Amino acid sequence: MRTSVNVYAGGVTLVWVTGNSGTGKSTVCGVLRARGYVALDADEDGFCRWIDRATGEVVVDPPDPVPGGWLDRYGWAIVRERVETLVEESRSRIAFLCGSAENEADVRDLFDLTVCLVIDEDTLRHRLATRTTNTFGRHPEELAAALKWNPRMRAIHETGGATVIDASKPVTEVVDNVIDAVQGLTGSTP
Repeated sequence: MRTSVNVYAGGVTLVWVTGNSGTGKSTVCGVLRARGYVALDADEDGFCRWIDRATGEVVVDPPDPVPGGWLDRYGWAIVRERVETLVEESRSRIAFLCGSAENEADVRDLFDLTVCLVIDEDTLRHRLATRTTNTFGRHPEELAAALKWNPRMRAIHETGGATVIDASKPVTEVVDNVIDAVQGLTGSTP
């Protein structure tokens, strides 16, 4: 297991850890925190929100579970201003932001490295059916959306130059691989 130092002398300061629902982003975030890194969950720490795609209005209390057709109109979006603030706050140390949003392209330029966690369809189904951190993916419409996006996420991020990591492995190995990706980019341990 790797340990961490929060002060980082290399060129990387902000790492986006993304992937489809159920790939383990929140779990990876928790392990990074436990190892002493600055790691934030884009969902839980207020970086993302539901928006009406037609009007841009923020949805304050989304239904749970979502009704049929809801995900066609509403999207999970990251707030650029929140990420810009994180960039300023993380100038002297590495920080990880873990999450996924449909408008990731709007903030990609703010990250020094993108890591995409991927899993196979069977693992995705199992994780969404059994996870305890939130209920997204248990409702048929949510599961269908996650299954539709699972192969797309890898393709999108591979073509964008992201480091792709198999997240079906044990979480400690996945986190070690995330840290190795940062080390591989900079040549030093974060």
